[in-house]
Amino acid sequence: MRDSDLAQIHRQALTATRKVVAGIKPNQWHDSTPCAEWDVRELANHVISGNWWAAELANGATIASVGNRLDGDVLGTDPLRAYDDSAAVAAEVFEREGAMSAPCAVSYGPVPGSMYCGHRFIDVFVHGWDLAKATGQSTDLDPALVAACLEVVKPQAEMFAGSGMFGDGAPSPVAGTDPQRELLTMLGRNP
Repeated sequence: MRDSDLAQIHRQALTATRKVVAGIKPNQWHDSTPCAEWDVRELANHVISGNWWAAELANGATIASVGNRLDGDVLGTDPLRAYDDSAAVAAEVFEREGAMSAPCAVSYGPVPGSMYCGHRFIDVFVHGWDLAKATGQSTDLDPALVAACLEVVKPQAEMFAGSGMFGDGAPSPVAGTDPQRELLTMLGRNP
């Protein structure tokens, strides 16, 4: 996948997840999610905070220079607006000239911007599914985004499975599995 394609796919994932965030009802913010450690609000906060982190780190900041500025609740009283604001800067930072080759000082890095963008794409896209599942919205993912996500995940599947961040993800799902099920299973979800 070309870097410019990855930046656009990341933007498309942000748009897809926005629809889910917009569909969260006021009484659902404390419902449980497929991510056992987070309720709906905490998971949305994780995604939004991640967008703000992407804007910082892909713009040359370090974890130390950001400090604790993005800790805690970043949703405020208008979670959809918080999502929109964070998604706009996260999308733009990866679309800048040279962003995909610039080093990003992430916790597991530094890594090229293209790798970090790929990881942000996975995070936003799959957590969009988590939020949809938790709030009773459609869990049907865009097939083109699923295919792109698999393209990013498959070469790193063993690393993801070994990280412990994706539950008991299976790096090699059963042959013939539909792509969405394959992706979700690889990332520790039970579709």
